[in-house]
Amino acid sequence: MEHQQDPSVKTETAKAPDWERKIIEKLALAAVTEQTKARRWGIFFKSLIFVYLFAVFGMTIYPKIKQHLGTDGKYHTAVIDVIGPIAEDKDANAANIIESLRAAVKDESTKGIILHSNSPGGSPVQSAYVYEEIRNIKKDHPNLPIYAVVSDICASGCYYIASASDKIFVNQSSLIGSIGVIMDGFGFVDTMQKMGVERRLLTAGAHKAMLDPFSPPKADETQFMQTLLDQVHQQFISAVKAGRGNRLKESPDMFSGLVWTGEASVKIGIADDFGNDDFVAKSIIGAETLVDFTHQGNLLDKMAGKLGASFGKVIGSLVLNPSLR
Repeated sequence: MEHQQDPSVKTETAKAPDWERKIIEKLALAAVTEQTKARRWGIFFKSLIFVYLFAVFGMTIYPKIKQHLGTDGKYHTAVIDVIGPIAEDKDANAANIIESLRAAVKDESTKGIILHSNSPGGSPVQSAYVYEEIRNIKKDHPNLPIYAVVSDICASGCYYIASASDKIFVNQSSLIGSIGVIMDGFGFVDTMQKMGVERRLLTAGAHKAMLDPFSPPKADETQFMQTLLDQVHQQFISAVKAGRGNRLKESPDMFSGLVWTGEASVKIGIADDFGNDDFVAKSIIGAETLVDFTHQGNLLDKMAGKLGASFGKVIGSLVLNPSLR
């Protein structure tokens, strides 16, 4: 006799695989949904980080001159930093300072300019460039005051620049002056002799190895370099006298390279008065809002450097250069 299967059993058996398939599909769909959400959040956070880094990079890569953000058309006082050694390969170089000055002058809301000075000096050439630029601005804009405000130190090349301003403000403890020129180096002749080292030097040109530290000094070359220093020194003195005029109470020591405290400098006419940036902006210029016009430089230039400049440094290190410091 043929066995008859219960129809209900067939129905349940047919339903079972379909039920399992639906569960598997739901689980797979849930997993895909979670992966999609995680991917979207990942893209969101990556995009957020990218935007942040791009913004930081953008603010750094382009030279920044902070513009006036005041309201109601109020005037402001432009501040330009002269900080650190003054040299072509430093932040305080003539190109940067001059660009900052021109930007401040161009801004119609600028009521006055402060040179925030804190530098031991540096290149006489770079200092002279800035000095002449300030003098030219004064000719073209006689009603635009330019003041130097000294914090810790304003010596040599820094003072060269400051002397072109209308007035110099200091702190009682500031160090200011050092109106002189220096060229320094070392001599290793005796050391080489004691060590048994022989100097072999070939030149084309009688003075090509002038002041070579491994050769004995020559009287005519030493005198030649002293004449050069005296010429640069006299240029420095002339610039200071032209800038300061009859405010200077000249003495034999004034142009000897000595430095004075801010308190003493006011008495001898090296400086004019006491005050910081805020005081000068508010009480002297009459525009207490300070706006930084200091050129900030270019990140790519700082990171990449320049092969020519690097090579020049190597060559320059072999020759003693005069410096206002």
